[in-house]
Amino acid sequence: MPRRMSRRSSVLEHDANPSLRAFAPLRESLLALTMTITGALVVCRCGLAQEPVFGPPVHDPAKIVGSDQCAKCHDKEVQRWMRTPHVATFDTLHRTPAAKEIADRLGLPSIKRNDTCVQCHYTRQQQNGRLRVVEGVSCESCHGAAADWLNFHADYGGENVTRQMETSDHHRQRIELSIARGMNNPHNVYLIAKQCYNCHTVPNERLVNVGGHVAGSASFELVAWSQGIVRHNYLRTDGAANAQGTPAQLRVLYVVGVLADLEYSLRASAAATEKATFGVTSAQRAARMKQRLHEIQRLVNEPLLAPAIEAVSTVELRLGNSAMLIEAADKVAEAAYTFADQADGDRLTPLDPLLPRPEQYINSRAN
Repeated sequence: MPRRMSRRSSVLEHDANPSLRAFAPLRESLLALTMTITGALVVCRCGLAQEPVFGPPVHDPAKIVGSDQCAKCHDKEVQRWMRTPHVATFDTLHRTPAAKEIADRLGLPSIKRNDTCVQCHYTRQQQNGRLRVVEGVSCESCHGAAADWLNFHADYGGENVTRQMETSDHHRQRIELSIARGMNNPHNVYLIAKQCYNCHTVPNERLVNVGGHVAGSASFELVAWSQGIVRHNYLRTDGAANAQGTPAQLRVLYVVGVLADLEYSLRASAAATEKATFGVTSAQRAARMKQRLHEIQRLVNEPLLAPAIEAVSTVELRLGNSAMLIEAADKVAEAAYTFADQADGDRLTPLDPLLPRPEQYINSRAN
């Protein structure tokens, strides 16, 4: 089990302090006003729930709060997470011979004390002015550093208002504001998928060509990996069960996975400076995802996919073409976000033969 960090105070904890209860109505009024204004501004700017920020995710250690804060409301989700390889990496990765060999080739004295390894395998927090690795791949690795959005995300409309009592308008505003403040909310599954593919495409040329790290998880596919042991969908059943995705949701998830894979394979290809394992593997992966996207479009003829197809129709997967590859990746990202926001999974039934079967989900027997 990973070492758990000390809990940090929050507005939610302050509500339990008798000396501060008098300020609760004022805080709730300010929160409601902030949500209304910010939500309106966000929607007016882009017509979506967020002004999307494309490119590699950034997790600010100064804004990491730790999984113990998430467990206050999502204990079952955290308990499920604690049974995954994402948690185990904290205690096991630095002990493996393969990891030590890679670190030696790169001249890294410690697996846990460098940006190269930490950015994908660990969660780092700023404590008393120092950066410390506190968990493996954690809640905030996927959902974003939570300091700026945690209290908004956990407020359902007042001190005594539960999630079941929350109004639909407040729910919409709460999600919009949380996303605008940095939360990767699964309301738009692209926001989660980009976290997965940023690491599972291994966006580091030296790590691969010099360190000998694999050039991406070749078998990584979003439905099979997200619906297996890492699945933690307790919210839909009020904690009664770890719900599986509906057929419509899984179809959307599959397409978003292909788009995110294509995007981050393009970004990796853009980072290549030599014709070696990293660049060749990244370009080959991008080409496969491009072909798969065309196959999807042939089956469903979905207008929302047209911008992504157009973006990659003429871009060349070659060295020295970094600017064009990044431009194409940004357009694919925008299309992925929009598709995740607007696609109707019920219209995507022709894709069912492409989706992995439940018995193919990664470690599915653990659910």
